[in-house]
Amino acid sequence: MRIALIEDNAPLADAIKNSLQDHGFGVDHLANGLDGEAFLSQSRVDVAIIDVNLPGLDGLSIVRAMRRSGNATPVLILTAMGKTSERVTGLEAGADDYLVKPFEMAELIARLRALARRRPMLQAREESVGSLSFDREARVLSGPAGPIDLPRREMALFACLLENRGRIVAREHISDTLYGTGTEVEPNAIELLVSRLRRKLGDTGVAIRTARGLGYMLDEDNA
Repeated sequence: MRIALIEDNAPLADAIKNSLQDHGFGVDHLANGLDGEAFLSQSRVDVAIIDVNLPGLDGLSIVRAMRRSGNATPVLILTAMGKTSERVTGLEAGADDYLVKPFEMAELIARLRALARRRPMLQAREESVGSLSFDREARVLSGPAGPIDLPRREMALFACLLENRGRIVAREHISDTLYGTGTEVEPNAIELLVSRLRRKLGDTGVAIRTARGLGYMLDEDNA
């Protein structure tokens, strides 16, 4: 899952980013409202976390601009203000959920996953390909012999490839989804992840094909 985090409080932003990355999410962090609005107008993410009080442009203005432009990306608003009237204002602006500071990271992650499941393309909880079955809500990938043990990053890679099944996914897109735009990633990190995932899929009827110089594609193996 790729997350846009628009938060100007550096310690809080670092804590959120580190926690999400530990759970296998890619995170793009923007520290002011103007940069955040520009990023969301040009980039595709699964969920946006937006603070209300931001320099340059406030969070609710960002949400309103998103909705006016037809951007339906789920939005989780962060705020230190917990009055009911303030929550209503945020929801009426187009936000999908509201989280009041301070909060537990476990709750933030649970809410992000709930928001991602609301996206039309992710409505189906389970999807099958070859002899594999992927439960998006439980984050469990199963094959003929039962659940396949995947570390978080490999699970995120599989989910990214499955979402784009039958299409070539550029290595840059995979890197952005898994790590966040601008994150320094070892040159062979994606290749190593793909190699490990490919071995674990084994004889499941699913292949990860390499388009040399372009990226990777998940598809059924009809060979």
